[in-house]
Amino acid sequence: MSMAETAILGAIAGFTIYLGLPFGRLQAASTRLKIFLGGVSAGILVFLLFDILGHATGPVEDALVARDWGQLVVLGPVYVVGFAAGLLGLVYVPRWWRSRTTPPGIGPGAMAVAEADGAVLRSETLGLAMTIAMGIGLHNFSEGLAIGQSAATGEISLALLLIVGFGLHNATEGFGICGPLVANGVRPSWGWIGLAGLVGGGPTFLGTIVGSLFMSPVLFVGFLALAAGAILYVVGELIVAGRRMSWDLTLWGVFIGFIAGLGTDLVLVAAGA
Repeated sequence: MSMAETAILGAIAGFTIYLGLPFGRLQAASTRLKIFLGGVSAGILVFLLFDILGHATGPVEDALVARDWGQLVVLGPVYVVGFAAGLLGLVYVPRWWRSRTTPPGIGPGAMAVAEADGAVLRSETLGLAMTIAMGIGLHNFSEGLAIGQSAATGEISLALLLIVGFGLHNATEGFGICGPLVANGVRPSWGWIGLAGLVGGGPTFLGTIVGSLFMSPVLFVGFLALAAGAILYVVGELIVAGRRMSWDLTLWGVFIGFIAGLGTDLVLVAAGA
């Protein structure tokens, strides 16, 4: 398979995330449905978290079993620092950014307060959804590495199966990104959806190119650890919000979302990946 063919197929696998993103513009939904869909988003991300941690921990465990101390000394800190950066960075970086910016006034009187509250909610919700897209993008970069490496080593059938499996998987990730938007009644613009898809799905394409050229366990573990930390932060945000609104509906949503993620992942298991 040529580099151009590999790149095209990697792009297809990554940009299937756009199949779920238009769901974020859904408006005509009851409060209970919105709560449930927020739970579905959290469930998809919970599954991704387990999946990512399993893949990130694998190379570290392999180095330990093989008594490859040099590899272990490199991968262990990369794992820990990457996870900390993904998780704690989302706590301190936004806090630092907010301390440097002052929100502009919107207007006088009580109407200004309502408008300001609405603007803040919209901004925070869009920010949370984009954070999800960033975490998923880090994860998808590692998926692209797997596709590119399979193609580079001549395992064409495996590469094609990976593309199909990751493509299905990425379609559900679009729903995961949009869960907070629907739950809070925030309707994103088509431009925002385009950017979120690029952030979440584009790294699959980039990873495919990089994986076709070389494979680095350090790069693989580092991106997965970053993704795991970021997704854990977002899951916590969604679960806290769901518990505040309706715990039973949220848990049903988490269950359905987790099963949906598991179902698409079984395609990869069938591929022997």
